Amino acid sequence: MGRLRTGGYHTAMIGVSLLWLGPIIWVVVLSTRTFDDIATNGVGSLPHSFTLDTYVQAWTDGGQLQALINSLLVTVPAVLLSLGLAAMTAFALSRFRIPGRRTILLLMLAGNLLPPQIVLIPVSKFSELTGLYDTLWALIAVQVGFGLGFYTFVLHGFMRDLPNEIQEAATIDGAGVGQIFTRVILPLTRPALAALGALSFTWIFNDLLWAITVIRTEGTMPVTPALLGLQGQFVSSWSVIAAGTVIAAVPTVAVFLGFQRHFISGLAIGAVK
Repeated sequence: MGRLRTGGYHTAMIGVSLLWLGPIIWVVVLSTRTFDDIATNGVGSLPHSFTLDTYVQAWTDGGQLQALINSLLVTVPAVLLSLGLAAMTAFALSRFRIPGRRTILLLMLAGNLLPPQIVLIPVSKFSELTGLYDTLWALIAVQVGFGLGFYTFVLHGFMRDLPNEIQEAATIDGAGVGQIFTRVILPLTRPALAALGALSFTWIFNDLLWAITVIRTEGTMPVTPALLGLQGQFVSSWSVIAAGTVIAAVPTVAVFLGFQRHFISGLAIGAVK
């Protein structure tokens, strides 16, 4: 009976894994097929050719290189700014008796619970009024603004649980508030910061909604909305579109492989805090 259950469990897990991996494998295989092969045998047929020219077309003619650069120009500063501001805010709210700090924290968290679709038009109009519309700065500001509440909430829970004796000992040794934050609290918060950094990189890099809300020019588009342009440029060249999709996924996969331990701990943070 036990072996039967184990076999059934493994069979079910293999089926679920194939269900999840199937579309990914299909896109990767499709990206290595020639246009003539797909036109002759169909998109869903087994491959009869192999080429990497599709990646060259997507990289050069499709503008994926510039799109990747734009994505990194948005993602890296947005992650650093978000975590830096969130860490300072969480430090103040968790380690000092600020009046209304619970209300401030709940208001910041409540902002993240709102559906982003209801503020698309106000955000777009506000970026126009400030002169940031259609620039990468607008997208950085949006990503920092809408991620700050959640990051602060998570870091607040982490910093709040640190023993007060550590801060008191640093104060007795003559450390100021800035020194306590940078030399005592921040190093102890490194696991949470690493987990949030890995998660926020993925969220911001893969974002589509805010990018098409505040950016209009094709040359300024990050990689995710640039895939929509690639689809319009290579209407019937499915292999080039698939190659662009694979290229767009490479940085996220690399971050996941490099920080997979932090991804798992990041999910655990939300469960225990």
